[in-house]
Amino acid sequence: MPDGFGGGTRPSILVVEDEAALLTLLRYNLEKQGFRVEEATDGQEALLRIAESKPDLVLLDWMLPSLSGIEVCRQIRRRPATRDLPVIMVTARTENMDAVRALDTGADDYITKPFAVEALLARIRALLRRSAAVAEKGSLAFADLVMDQDAHRVTRGGRPVHLGPTEYRLLEYFLSHPRRVFSREQLLDAVWGRDIHVELRTVDVHIRRLRKAINGEGESDLIRTVRSAGYALDTE
Repeated sequence: MPDGFGGGTRPSILVVEDEAALLTLLRYNLEKQGFRVEEATDGQEALLRIAESKPDLVLLDWMLPSLSGIEVCRQIRRRPATRDLPVIMVTARTENMDAVRALDTGADDYITKPFAVEALLARIRALLRRSAAVAEKGSLAFADLVMDQDAHRVTRGGRPVHLGPTEYRLLEYFLSHPRRVFSREQLLDAVWGRDIHVELRTVDVHIRRLRKAINGEGESDLIRTVRSAGYALDTE
């Protein structure tokens, strides 16, 4: 079984990659770790496979024939059935803005080629742990924002708030510590985990996505940015 998971059905991963040698390498290493692996070699095939049988995570190459990974990710986030599906973008693009674009489009994480397989496996395990069904915990609330942890749902003033798995975990952490200011480093440790290397700008990208989701038109901004300090869930 994959490290860090208990019994039950093995997590399934859809690997979307058009490079045959890399696809074979990924399948071998993922199956060795106990994952079930499905494959797609272009964007259209990926969307069809996801619609037929939703995986637990998508490992998505940026550069794909017929439909780019960015567009595939965008369509995954548009569809209600898959808006919370964990996505890791794999890309040969190393510019800072490319990484930001991938995260802004909806990817939960990204890794650049060439990469160490162990590093990728660690990211996959961490993301699957974060997106796993939440054990019965009750609910958390702040102002008019309510998180039902049993149902894994968030509402604000009665309206549903749709969050990706990383934004959900980030909000859960804020709701557990209202009005407390957290630095980017503290948020990385708490939400992403100490064993995962994620750059500080990743926090800013997910904060923007969380803000956009929880702050509707005419509603106050519940995320306070504290210059040179970090972020807090606050009404001030």
